[in-house]
Amino acid sequence: MAQNGILVEHVYKAFGREAVLEDVSLYIPPGKILGVVGGNGSGKTVLMKCICGFLKPDKGMITVCGKRVGKDVDFPESIGIIIETPGFLPYQSGYRNLKTLAALKGKIGKKEIMEALCQVDLLENRRKAVARYSLGMRQRLGLAQAIMENPQVLVLDEPFNGLEQQGVKEARKLLWAQKNQGKAILLASHNAEDIRELCDEVFPMEV
Repeated sequence: MAQNGILVEHVYKAFGREAVLEDVSLYIPPGKILGVVGGNGSGKTVLMKCICGFLKPDKGMITVCGKRVGKDVDFPESIGIIIETPGFLPYQSGYRNLKTLAALKGKIGKKEIMEALCQVDLLENRRKAVARYSLGMRQRLGLAQAIMENPQVLVLDEPFNGLEQQGVKEARKLLWAQKNQGKAILLASHNAEDIRELCDEVFPMEV
């Protein structure tokens, strides 16, 4: 059994009679980025939700950082997530949103939150209400939330949505840095250039 990274073994998931995941197996070791590609309805988001513990596979096993999801742990302990549009409290500031989320686990404090905001270039806008953030700024805040607790694994579904060209460049640099720190990263993007620039391997999923 892989002790680190993400291991998916023969996973099946259906909704009613519609099979979305059929015998999916993959492994992402520490320090690697795996790109998942496929059209709408191919199961990318369902796979990510299964890895994060939000959905339970009908068959198969998922292991994250050496612990089986749904057996050893309900949710992986050291994981940063962006799945679909990040949801934040709109009338609280970016900093306050991250502080509220950080309090759930109690692992980090102001220093780590400020560092994460700095890494996504939101430090100057940390006191602004999220309702006044652009789509790109909300996406940056989502990235800050994903990395702020220094997780061993990142699961990122379309993390560059809404980012302007410069923002995409900065976000790619951020993911390269996370990879170089030994993180195992699962990335879904509709942009072929994101996959080509960032990923060590590509896992195609078909509708």
